Amino acid sequence: MTPWKSRFPRRSPPRGAAAEPRREGSTAIGMTVNPPLCFRGKKILAPMVRVGTLPMRLLALDYGADIVYCEELIDIKMLQCKRVINEVLETVDFVAPNERVVFRTCERERQRVVFQMGSADAERALAVAKLVESDVAGIDINMGCPKEYSTKGGMGAALLSDPDKIESILTALVKGVCKPVTCKIRILPSVEDTVNLVKRIEKTGIAAIAVHGRNKEERPQHPVHCDVIKAICEAVSIPVIANGGSHDFIKEYMDIETFQKATAASSVMIARAAMWNPSIFRKEGFFPLKDVMQDYLKYAVRYDNHYTNTKYCLCQMLREQLETAQGKKLHAAQSTQEICEVFEMGDFYEETRAIFEAKKMSLETETQDEDDQVDDPDVIKMAVRFDKREYPPQITPKMYLLEWCRKEKHPQPVYETVQRPLDRLFCSVVTVAERKYRSTLW
Repeated sequence: MTPWKSRFPRRSPPRGAAAEPRREGSTAIGMTVNPPLCFRGKKILAPMVRVGTLPMRLLALDYGADIVYCEELIDIKMLQCKRVINEVLETVDFVAPNERVVFRTCERERQRVVFQMGSADAERALAVAKLVESDVAGIDINMGCPKEYSTKGGMGAALLSDPDKIESILTALVKGVCKPVTCKIRILPSVEDTVNLVKRIEKTGIAAIAVHGRNKEERPQHPVHCDVIKAICEAVSIPVIANGGSHDFIKEYMDIETFQKATAASSVMIARAAMWNPSIFRKEGFFPLKDVMQDYLKYAVRYDNHYTNTKYCLCQMLREQLETAQGKKLHAAQSTQEICEVFEMGDFYEETRAIFEAKKMSLETETQDEDDQVDDPDVIKMAVRFDKREYPPQITPKMYLLEWCRKEKHPQPVYETVQRPLDRLFCSVVTVAERKYRSTLW
């Protein structure tokens, strides 16, 4: 057990929801297998841009959510990412070329998290699904977002007017991956058109469909169309997940069931009510907002969430309290440490960072020991650090070495490069003039 786990006491979870994911079932040779994700009778955290990152998803699970969706992530961005095991945080990170973490997940949510992507291309969608498949419980295509950043690329709600493309994407995913595939839509202007589209979607073999009971022109202040969701439920046999009830229905836990009955849906997906206070999932009732925000902040620190995202989510929880002294301090915070100080959690931040540094040093020592064990005695080692400032613009040590080899009539240098998963630093062994060299500095 890692040292920090004792610093993250879990709330008493309803229905065992906060328990570590348990592998159920067994094969004939005794290996455990996981049953596919079930979408009936579930309370689900909706995909929300800037909100559905790892800290919020874990907190929702703690409070009783059965399934959590990540924020919509665009296929093209994901295809540029590299899958990296983060040994310090004990996470799986999908890292962009600029070193930004686009998607971070962990073992705790692996059997509960659905990866939602924005895509308008079946081939790209399948490539992304294969990239993340082993780290998530399901794959979802966003077909309901009305925002321009999604629709301008033919994604989100733009797909609703292209049933052929919808069919192409979902069919490719259902056939191409082992995890359940879902999609999230908005309703069309007519009930008949909506039902016909959903019937066509059902034929692709998806496991469930989430329906936001508003059309793409409508906003949260407009009434949710429970009658349309109900008509969909009566027309198809796959689970239908009702979404869009935060404004009209869901003010507390008991209202989730009221919304489910009003729509006849198999499950309920909650967005804004959960964003404001994720303890909406607790059947025992809300936790005080102060406790909820501290619980959220613990996960944000524990999983090294970017401070701008942490700040955004906490501001959504504070809402009308943003003009208080605490709200103004939060608005002014420019780092995770400053945010922690706003909530009197500065000591927690320092202790957690110290744990990170200790673990990083321990892992580096282990890595160095492994390096020493497999060290090639023929490699000449030198402590050489590359500093761009020591070279003219556009000139690198490789260029100097290549020029020297040409002048001395030696073969071109050969480089063998490895990357250390711990911190993604590089080390190369260069063979030049029949000798091997490497720097001891990564």
